[in-house]
Amino acid sequence: MKLLKVFNKSISPFHFSKNHMTDLTLFNCSLAERQLDEQVPCFSGPGYQVYSVLSSYSIEVLPLLSCTKMYNLSSVPYPSYKYATLFLEWSEPNCGHCERQGRKCRLKNNGTKSEIECVDLSKAGTKRKWVATAYRVYSSDRKEKENQLKIERFLDDYRALKPSRYSYADIKRITNDFKDKLGEGAYGTVYKGKLSSELFVAAKVLNSSKGDGEEFINEVGTMGHIHHVNVVRLVGFCADGFRRALVYEFLPNGSLQDFISSPDNKNSFLGWDKMQDIALAIAKGIEYLHQGCDQRILHFDIKPHNVLLDHNFTPKISDFGLAKLCSKDQSIVSMTTARGTMGYIAPEVFSRNFGNVSYKSDVYSFGMLLLEMVGGRKNVGSATENTNEIYYPEWIYNLLEEGDDLRIHIGEEGEGKIPKKFAIVGLWCIQWHPVDRPSMKAVVQMLEGGESLTMPPNPFASTGAAGTNASTAARNLNIQLEAIPELE
Repeated sequence: MKLLKVFNKSISPFHFSKNHMTDLTLFNCSLAERQLDEQVPCFSGPGYQVYSVLSSYSIEVLPLLSCTKMYNLSSVPYPSYKYATLFLEWSEPNCGHCERQGRKCRLKNNGTKSEIECVDLSKAGTKRKWVATAYRVYSSDRKEKENQLKIERFLDDYRALKPSRYSYADIKRITNDFKDKLGEGAYGTVYKGKLSSELFVAAKVLNSSKGDGEEFINEVGTMGHIHHVNVVRLVGFCADGFRRALVYEFLPNGSLQDFISSPDNKNSFLGWDKMQDIALAIAKGIEYLHQGCDQRILHFDIKPHNVLLDHNFTPKISDFGLAKLCSKDQSIVSMTTARGTMGYIAPEVFSRNFGNVSYKSDVYSFGMLLLEMVGGRKNVGSATENTNEIYYPEWIYNLLEEGDDLRIHIGEEGEGKIPKKFAIVGLWCIQWHPVDRPSMKAVVQMLEGGESLTMPPNPFASTGAAGTNASTAARNLNIQLEAIPELE
């Protein structure tokens, strides 16, 4: 603060460094709120304290429930009351025309315009030492400048990766007053927005009547730590009173669901080679969630609708509202209620009678997604309500077991190997018992490998202990879930 008091910007050629500016939010808190260390002493008074917080901070680290928001401050120097260093810049003058005349140049002492004047070498003799000293102080050698530039670029990239916090007014501005509606779901409505002339986003405005904020906390807390090419990026969030929103990168090609209606529909089908790329990328994304982070992330809602496609049809896993975090050495997780979507939910998630909930539950959901990619047919529907009609995954298994083709459209010669691979891998993933399912690492290896895949055991054979048929149990499970398409 002392530096700021003695620094008069109006009569100085120096200005604040753009690379050391940030956005701050001021909060007025009672004296009881002592969990923050960013107090602004000069604004605080008897009975209250004023804190400054970086606007990009995650709400999880801000214990500000008893505080009142005062102001948003844009592009201000890093908190000078907290750090002893104040970063300033000055523009190097253009002295070329003076040097061509064999003269030296100096700044005119007239304020901030950085105007220069030429002086004879003889007149400048007494000031040469001062000029040399100033040059050494305010100029760095080439290597030092390159190193500093490298650091600043890293900091800019790092700040861009961290989700930013927006006010509700910001969300309205970004979405142009919610003009372009992209879709609507059980938890909120998604609008297209624009952060800049080149950066488009999708803003999901959450329904205030749905849940107790758990989905919001799950999404921000989980996605703020994820950086993978096959996981959608959370750009920012809004928690402004009872109004909540999530801001994601915008993916122009919608969801995978739009492109797997049927391989026979050439208007929407992408071709088996592209489907192979998409399936492998999704598998790598799930493998990253299970093994690539500090904590294992269980998604619990893997389905085509939650796989979004960018302009190159690169898939990105989205919607982490039902996700659960656990340590990598934790083999099972506890859940008080089932979560997931009908047709993709693993049996053990619905009922503990089928086994323990673990990362293998996501493997089951991915297997169902693969089988749907094979035939463009839902894994649930009216057929499962009639026990005289065969369950779709069981129908796929029977065709493979009998050596029949999959009765789907094949474009180029040899492309039939891809849907057959999908079917075999998918059937491995939906084995009734979690212990019999492969890990996602093994799934990736199977999808990347050749054609000689081992046929899995029949997932619909007798369960043994109860003497019941698993395919009938699968039908009954889906019928029970049909009344509640999404479980909270």
